[in-house]
Formats: sequence, C-alpha cells, structure tokens
Amino acid sequence: MSDNIDALIALWPRFLDGIVATLQLTIGGSALAFVLAAGLGIIARHPNVVARGAARVFIEFFRGTSLLVQLFWLFYVLPLFFPDLFVNREVAGLVAGIVGLGLNYGAYGAEVVRGALNSVPRGQWEASVALSLSPRRRLFRIVWPQAWAIMLPSLSNLGIMLLKGTAVASVIYMQDITFVGGVLRQRTNDTFFSYGVTMVMYFLIAYVLVLVANWGEARAKQRLGTAQPARSLLRPRAAKAGAVSA
Repeated sequence: MSDNIDALIALWPRFLDGIVATLQLTIGGSALAFVLAAGLGIIARHPNVVARGAARVFIEFFRGTSLLVQLFWLFYVLPLFFPDLFVNREVAGLVAGIVGLGLNYGAYGAEVVRGALNSVPRGQWEASVALSLSPRRRLFRIVWPQAWAIMLPSLSNLGIMLLKGTAVASVIYMQDITFVGGVLRQRTNDTFFSYGVTMVMYFLIAYVLVLVANWGEARAKQRLGTAQPARSLLRPRAAKAGAVSA
C-alpha cells in the first residue's frame, strides 16, 4: 500500500494538470452546450418550418451518433482545414474535446430547453401578448425566467454527465484525470487503487457542481416566489407544522 501512496505522490503534479484539463473541458464544453441548447431549443419552436426542421436535424444528428466517433472525427478532421491551429496535439485535443462535448450535450440540452418552454402555462404566453410585448420581450422577460427554473435541474444533470463524459477525451491525447489514472495503474499495477483515486476526484468535482446547481435552482425559484431558501436544498425538508410525529 505504501508503494501505491508513493506512486500517487510522485504523480500528483500530473494529476493536478489532469484536473485542470478536465475542468477546461467541462467549463468550455458546458458553455458551448448551453449556448447551443438555448438557441436550438428556441428555434425548435419557431413557426418557420425550415428553421424548425434545421434545428431538429441538428439535434437528432448529434443525439443519434456516438460521442466517441464525434471526438475522433473532430480530432482528425479539423486539422485538415486548420493545420496552423492544431500543430500541438494537446491544443487539438482540447479544442476537439470542447467542441465535441458541446455539440453532443448541447443537442440533448436543446430538448430540455424546448420542453421547459412548452411547460410554461399557456396563460403566461397569452398575458404577454395582451401586454403588447414584442416576441423577443415576451420570451426573455416573461417566459424564459419561468422556463429557466424548470430546466435548471435537468441542465445541471447534463452538466454532471458532461463532466463524466470528459473521460472519453483521454482517447484523443488529452491528459485528463482518466489519462493520469491510467498512468498510475501502470506504475502500481493496482487497478482498484488507481481507478478508485480517479473516481474520488470525479466525485468531488461533481459534488461541487451539484451544490452550485442547487444554489442556482433555489435562486431562480426564489425570484419567482415559489421556493424555500437554498440551504434547505442541502438537507431534508422540515416537517410541516401540525404533522403527526412518528
């Protein structure tokens, strides 16, 4: 066991670099995915059949093809069009990873956005029309704040899935947490220890994301006057007054 700890300490600087690479992929991929999800989710409800059809084709294509294949395609094809930008393999892997994760999870997120917009009561849409607001103001001043509170839990789940999906980027020469975990396994010849350490690192990052998402959800619902403070999301809800005790 001491040999395993010594190997972990020796590789710790590389694990820190791997954590940074994983966070770069997560933050960059999530940002691109959110922009695509919001745009495609709105366009998927557009009255224009051409715009709506184009959004549906994009969504179904990236939902219906493998993330691994998409990453390979981006990693080996993008340098053919932009050779000067991808001289460094690590840069190529980072760009391909962010773009691939953003496209893939953005397509899934678009369905979340579309469903949340559809979940806003019809009366809210009609009330915004009665106020003579422009379509843009109706969407972003009346409908979007309500839809945001609905979509946020599902979007946060996709964010955590995207974090875990960054492990796939290790196949395109990204030295992320999973890649360094594989190096640790080779040095220790202990699969349980090596990938156990890797899982703990992913869990800690994911747990931070969960706390941030819970806080964001509580804030969104508080602005609508429909939720308890954020701290109550981190512990069981208190029993209502007058409830029969067990």
